[in-house]
Amino acid sequence: MKNYYIGIDIGSISTKGVIIDDNSNILVSKYIWTEANPIKAVKDLLKDLKMGIPKDGQIKGIGTTGSARKLIGLMVDASIVKNEITAHAIGTLHYYPDVKTILEIGGQDSKIIIINNGIVSDYAMNTLCAAGTGAFLTSQAKRLGLSVEELGQMALSSKTPVKIAARCSVFAESDLIHKAQVGYNKEDIVAGLCRSVVINYLNNVGKGKRIEGPIVFQGGVSKNSGVVKYFKEILKQDIIVDENSHLMGAIGIALLAMQNKTSKTYDLNMIDIRFETKGFECQGCSNNCEILKIYRGQKLIDVWGNRCPKGLKEENMNI
Repeated sequence: MKNYYIGIDIGSISTKGVIIDDNSNILVSKYIWTEANPIKAVKDLLKDLKMGIPKDGQIKGIGTTGSARKLIGLMVDASIVKNEITAHAIGTLHYYPDVKTILEIGGQDSKIIIINNGIVSDYAMNTLCAAGTGAFLTSQAKRLGLSVEELGQMALSSKTPVKIAARCSVFAESDLIHKAQVGYNKEDIVAGLCRSVVINYLNNVGKGKRIEGPIVFQGGVSKNSGVVKYFKEILKQDIIVDENSHLMGAIGIALLAMQNKTSKTYDLNMIDIRFETKGFECQGCSNNCEILKIYRGQKLIDVWGNRCPKGLKEENMNI
């Protein structure tokens, strides 16, 4: 039997998955929308990935990363659970061992990872302002009557991008509306929008960081050629965008699952098991903790959120 390993990256906007073999080759990959339901998204993801497993293969490890990594780690009984910084670094270093800077822009957050001699030496994340994320670009594309895919190519055709306020999403959106109302060309507005994403990222996430090449840009926004163009122009350096840049977190955690292989073999029929969460407010003390009970089938497998043992007492679980 051949061994295979699954990596799952569960973000707030998108859920990514890959299956790799013992030689780190990607057998199958999938990118879907999370749609505010990570449990359903991962079940759908695994159904698709399952179709790509050869009949002579067995799953010997599953890794989870991303914002819902702990929840999904419980759901699939993951062999390893790691944060996005680690997963993205491992995935990128596998393909680009000399990388020094990783730029990542996802759906609702962004990050920068500084690498020295193959080791993460510094990083920063931005989860407060949406102006430098994929969600912001998506919403503005809809406002302009464009698809997200059209934004990048349209930005490349602009000769004079307009200046869009890059301080936050509210200012950027109002400025974009104003520019459209006074008659600027759509190409120049789109180019200004892509440029503002880069400026916002560098002023917030990249502030104080020494950005050196080789630079690898990843995350869903890395597929936007307009954003890539302005990163190159402003940083005055080449920007590497891998064909699997949107999957790098999933690849990284799959590689870690391979390194952390266990004697256990995973049966992907687990996706048919009922898995649900129930939230409640504990009445055991004045903390009134918001607690989450997690069930696999009828079995309570974990409880999160309690700040004292009273939150685990059945009489305080008001469900």
